[in-house]
Amino acid sequence: MSKPKKKKKRILLKIGSNTLTKESDQISRGKIEDIGRQIAALQDDYEFVIVSSGAKVVAKQFVNLESTYSEEINVKQALTSIGQPHLIRIFQENFRELGLLASQCLLSYSDFEKEESKKNIVNTINILVDNGYIPIINENDTVATDEIQFGDNDKLAALTAALLEVDLLIIATNTYGIYTAKSFKNGHPETITEVQNFSELKKEVVDNDKSSHGTGGMSSKVVALEIANKANIETWIVNGLKDNFIINSINQKTPFTKIE
Repeated sequence: MSKPKKKKKRILLKIGSNTLTKESDQISRGKIEDIGRQIAALQDDYEFVIVSSGAKVVAKQFVNLESTYSEEINVKQALTSIGQPHLIRIFQENFRELGLLASQCLLSYSDFEKEESKKNIVNTINILVDNGYIPIINENDTVATDEIQFGDNDKLAALTAALLEVDLLIIATNTYGIYTAKSFKNGHPETITEVQNFSELKKEVVDNDKSSHGTGGMSSKVVALEIANKANIETWIVNGLKDNFIINSINQKTPFTKIE
């Protein structure tokens, strides 16, 4: 008699442009390989869904539209349209070498307002994950402008985490979590390692991680954290610039902020 299949913990990993580029002007294949290598190492116990920014950054490696057109939001929408297929291709190429399969899911905030759409999102992602695929989710920027203007996919990640009822939401950024306001202003940042009173956290947040590519900052993450907190989703803010950041966080080998 075969053993029942072990239930894996589901992690939703949100990766911003700052992390994917390692704070450079181009997507870092090395960083995507680092993420894939960790997922491969953890796949016996965890399953992953990824929310990834970076399409606009990829497009800028191929074209320059901004000098021709004045409507900034439409230029960004066009750039994401050009860059999204390239971004997914980079994920697929790097993941394939590690024996991982990746798929693309494009969502808009309006999808979270309709019951039928929400059911379809859950069913589709569950089928993908059950069949060994890692969904790579991004905002459908050609028809929606919210992510381009606000939040660098932080809110989208939190909404998706809540909808899927994941076990853990990891937001990868360029800091070791959320720092105390006093320590940051003094130039010696100290990580708030654990948060149990969400209202107290808001008083500490300093918007110090604005990305040169993304639109998010720590304030946008607070909006996401509030959504996840209301849905009882445990959330970690980790430094995604460092190699092995997921595994090191799980093994408590690096400072990060945990919101329970």
